Amino acid sequence: LFESVNRCGAVAVTREDPEYPALLRQIPDAPPTLFVRGRAALPGARTLAVVGSRNATAYGTRMARRIARGLSEAGVTIVSGLARGIDGAAHRGAVDAKMRTVAVLGSGVDVIYPPEHLSLAEEILNAGGSLVSEFPPGAPPRPAHFPARNRVISGLSMGVLLVEGAKQSGAMSTVRYALEQGRDWRLPAHPPGL
Repeated sequence: LFESVNRCGAVAVTREDPEYPALLRQIPDAPPTLFVRGRAALPGARTLAVVGSRNATAYGTRMARRIARGLSEAGVTIVSGLARGIDGAAHRGAVDAKMRTVAVLGSGVDVIYPPEHLSLAEEILNAGGSLVSEFPPGAPPRPAHFPARNRVISGLSMGVLLVEGAKQSGAMSTVRYALEQGRDWRLPAHPPGL
């Protein structure tokens, strides 16, 4: 395991390490270990998860990117899941602002999924961001990994902003985790003139 962690340029952060995020440590099912590529010291306060549908509308995608950029410029660290649609747009908004964003993966930190977000993952790292997973390097993106990933997304965040999402979507599962974890959550108001 240590060899594969080193090979992909990651570090392992355990719950006993001072770098382990305090917010995440508070949840009852906090992962015992996080694997991190990029900036290993994960943000504490002023973090917000921005999540939504993989099959997002053009409007939702545009708004997620714009909202994430504005929040990033105001000093908020955006946390999301690197998925297609809203998640990718949220990360792009933070990268547009040249600010840090944290992508929580449902695979190992060296297995970028979806594959078309490989360049986005590199941009996140180049902007001082982090790729995070509780799954060891080399772990594939299995369906059961994504609900686990969603609890980490909300666990790392002060709150969750749901941009778009169906009732049975992964984005809604992140909102349910946020409620269970005592986090705040919101649907964005539609800005006038947009």
